[in-house]
Amino acid sequence: MKGINGSILRAAAALVIGLVMVLFPEQASEYLVITIGIIFMVPSLIGLIGYFIGDSASSHRRFPIEGIGSLLFGLWLIVMPGFFADLLTVVFGFILLVGAFYQIVSLCITRRLMPVPVGFFVTPALILVAGLIALFNPAGTRATALIIIGIGSLIYALSELINYFRFIRRRKQMETAAAAKTGGIDIEDAQIVE
Repeated sequence: MKGINGSILRAAAALVIGLVMVLFPEQASEYLVITIGIIFMVPSLIGLIGYFIGDSASSHRRFPIEGIGSLLFGLWLIVMPGFFADLLTVVFGFILLVGAFYQIVSLCITRRLMPVPVGFFVTPALILVAGLIALFNPAGTRATALIIIGIGSLIYALSELINYFRFIRRRKQMETAAAAKTGGIDIEDAQIVE
């Protein structure tokens, strides 16, 4: 079960993000931007507080200018989430493109080891189209783009799970068959003969 972590975690994250985007597209974009703003602010606040509370006798300390920049950027994200929500749509469209590309490459690599039906390439192709629509549809509204991205995320999550469970089982069968051919018997699989 080595590969369970990556595939299952990617699918779970895509499933949650997809559901939120499909069910609450307008609120999701703004709340995501506000959350990112908070993520920028918290470490910068901790750094600034540490600077002012810390030992002032130390001559090696320098003023945390990065902390100020991060704090101001976080405030800007929180104050103007609508402005950044459009940029977030582009980022999510790019993430869908990367996810679709990763699935296509994974299926091509798997195809070298075992037969993969052409139908398995349809889902990543649809995800790729959803990512392109989200990126290159400036006339579409943000809510429509986020619904498309959300549906793409849901499709990605489901296809990732299907691919994982179908091909991991097949790969284990092939490894067992290869081990049996070469005569390699795993100690755990050996039976005690009395």
